[in-house]
Amino acid sequence: MAVAHRSDINLNIGLDENRVPEEMTWSAADSGVENSKTKAAMISIWDEKAQETLRIDLWTKDMPLDQMKKYIHQNIMALADTLERAGGEADYAKDLREYALDLGEKMNVLKRG
Repeated sequence: MAVAHRSDINLNIGLDENRVPEEMTWSAADSGVENSKTKAAMISIWDEKAQETLRIDLWTKDMPLDQMKKYIHQNIMALADTLERAGGEADYAKDLREYALDLGEKMNVLKRG
């Protein structure tokens, strides 16, 4: 099958003299995002040959810890969604969500009613 369309997602990272991120923006033309400021990004790439995940975790040095905790919690919840949607693994996704909810309570990023 021929590729019908290509799409780019770009990160622009401003580094200090020690190569620590000070500012970040991202763009995704197909989504209408252009140089939107952010304080964190996680990129996970599946290396099929090595059968392992390659990762880049970036965050600006001024990102508050409470925001980082929310970011981590929401990423775990998103992983559960992906597991269910892409893999059809509803039971595992439910377990992961329960773990994320417990962790979110412990980190004080949410309160269960």
